[in-house]
Amino acid sequence: MKKVAFICVHNSCRSQIAEALGKHFASDVFESYSAGTETKPQINQDAVRIMKEIYGIDMEKEQYSKLVSDIPEPNIAISMGCNVSCPFIGRPFDDNWGLEDPTGKSDEEYKIIIREIEDKILTLRDVCKRGE
Repeated sequence: MKKVAFICVHNSCRSQIAEALGKHFASDVFESYSAGTETKPQINQDAVRIMKEIYGIDMEKEQYSKLVSDIPEPNIAISMGCNVSCPFIGRPFDDNWGLEDPTGKSDEEYKIIIREIEDKILTLRDVCKRGE
């Protein structure tokens, strides 16, 4: 089974959401991991709250902020969108989703980003199912 890594600088918000949604929607197609080049002491609490509200997913139950070196080598590496510069992970990214960081913004902004991530996860799942 393919391993997909969702990479952000801090591994506390967008990449954690992608890991959770990957596990939720595509665990039969690929394994989902998230990581960063730095870590935070905890996952973004607004993201945690809103993911529980929308999907009933408790990201803090099985997830924590990790470094790229803490996860298995991925078959597919996706940058969540780094605005300034993406972290170097030892290989090129397969895709850059170019997502805005919702940290410090309204719940509505979080929900927009979460729905974008969901759409991208579902598309990635379909692509992987077809073996592309």
